[in-house]
Formats: sequence, structure tokens, C-alpha cells
Amino acid sequence: MTKVSPSVADAIADIPDGAQIMIGGFGGSGAPIELIHALIDRFRATGSPSNLTLINNNAGNGSIGIAAMIKAGMVGKMICSFPRSSNAEAFNEKYLAGEIALELVPQGTLAERIRAAGAGIPAFYTPTSFGTELAEGKPSEEFDGKMYVRERWLKADFALVKGHDGDEAGNLTYRLAGRNFNPLMAMAADRTIAQVSNLGAPGSIAPEAVITPGIFVDVVVEVSEPQQEEMLVRTGVIY
Repeated sequence: MTKVSPSVADAIADIPDGAQIMIGGFGGSGAPIELIHALIDRFRATGSPSNLTLINNNAGNGSIGIAAMIKAGMVGKMICSFPRSSNAEAFNEKYLAGEIALELVPQGTLAERIRAAGAGIPAFYTPTSFGTELAEGKPSEEFDGKMYVRERWLKADFALVKGHDGDEAGNLTYRLAGRNFNPLMAMAADRTIAQVSNLGAPGSIAPEAVITPGIFVDVVVEVSEPQQEEMLVRTGVIY
């Protein structure tokens, strides 16, 4: 069964207002820029989707990608580890104006909460954040003389991920550091949409090379020459 979408616009067409969306990437590495920008194009044309909750490692940079979504007014809440990066004016302005909410999650905890959701584990314990404001209101327990904080899994309605090679069945590989959050997020969402640089027929990827099995991917679209976030920011592109 083919999962191929004819375009990035078609791939994201069903994302509704109020959706919780995981977006892969670590900074610009592995960030699905074309899927994000297609979502912005749809918002500008129709006013939807809006009031989104985004889950990512950071809150975007410059005026492209996630930062452009925030600047456009599409995002009601960010769940991330690094909201203030070197060029995060879009988030800073919205946050100081009270127009966007923030749930701050330590990076390792963020990754594990996402992984736990994909593995069907509703909660786990971590020593990270014990005794800080981030642990307030969360149960804690002592194990072997050390205090741990209970954290819940983190799920999403949609995941937007970027692979390198993909096939029509949705099997994915990743290029170098682009692997980061992408495989975890693909497993933790109700519906996963993947852009890939190279799209082949089923069997074009050796089984032992598959990182994300197609069972976790619902839609795949080919973007043969994907843009890189850092390059766009460096050249002053405003989306």
C-alpha cells in the first residue's frame, strides 16, 4: 500500500486547528522545513491551522521554519528545551507579549517522554529537575537513596519528520545527525508525515538499514533538494 503524497501541501492538508504537533530536528539538523512552510502557506491562505501546540527541541530561529509559524500567530504553546536560542526573536516577542505559552522540559527528559509514548510507557522516573520549579506539582519518590521525579509520556496528534531515504511503504533512513528526535517522534504521534530526499519503491532500502519502519509512518512526500535552516537564517531569508 503506497503512502506517497503528491505534494507537501497535500501531505499537511488534514492538520486541524488546535493540533499538538511534534516537529523533528535538532536546531536545523533534520528539520522538515518544506512541511513547515507548507503549513504556513495554508494558514496564510485559509487562516487554519491555528492555536497549535508545537513540540520541538527549540522555539525556532530567524524568520523561517518554526520561528515563522510563531511569528505568523499560528502557535498557542511551545513545549521545548531551548526557547531562547541565538536568534529567537519571534518566540521572545510573543512570549513577552503573553501571546504564547511555554512548557519547559529538560532535553533528556523531553526525548524520554517522547520515547516513552512510542513504547507505550505512561510514566517514568528521572532525577532531572528534582528540587527545582520544573518539578513542582509532580510526584517524586526515593530509589536507592536518591530522589526522582515522575514524568508522563508525551504524545502528539501529528509528527512532521525529515528522512533521507524513504520508500512508498513509509520506511525511512536518516542522514547523519538528522536522526536526532525524528525516529522518536515518528513513533509517538497518531499520524506521522515524513519528507524524504530520495523516494523509492518498496524494497529499495535494505531491511537492516531501515531506522523508522513504515508501520509508524502514514504519509511520505519526496523533497529532492530540501532547504537547510541555518543556510536560510544566514542569508536573511524571511518566510
